Amino acid sequence: IDCAKHRSVDESEGRLWAESRGFLYFETSAQTGEGINEMFQTFYSAIIDLCDNGGKRPPSSMGVGFTKEQADAIRRIRNSKDSWDMLGVKPGATRDEVNKAYRKLAVLLHPDKCVAPGSEDAFKAVVNARTALLKNIK
Repeated sequence: IDCAKHRSVDESEGRLWAESRGFLYFETSAQTGEGINEMFQTFYSAIIDLCDNGGKRPPSSMGVGFTKEQADAIRRIRNSKDSWDMLGVKPGATRDEVNKAYRKLAVLLHPDKCVAPGSEDAFKAVVNARTALLKNIK
């Protein structure tokens, strides 16, 4: 983990990408070697588990704890250009449309229900977007 270096990919974006595709995510440093032993130990254990299970993944390691829909929503929220885009409604939407879009995202991304990396920040952004939009709708 080279904190002084500029990252090409944000840590939470890298974690989200890896875990949404069923991969593990590791923070490592080529410069200091930090995280390398943990990564290889995890890989080694996974290989042993595969061998012990006849080449099949053990049932406990099958899921990552969140859905592709949640990961896609977080990514869309991060990349949105304004509050309208964040909630997925057209500019000029009614209070009911804004609230409906908000409720759908809130259920999907609530931190008590969603363990995807970035879900807490995405949830806060959705709450703020709803508040901002409702202030401007008469």
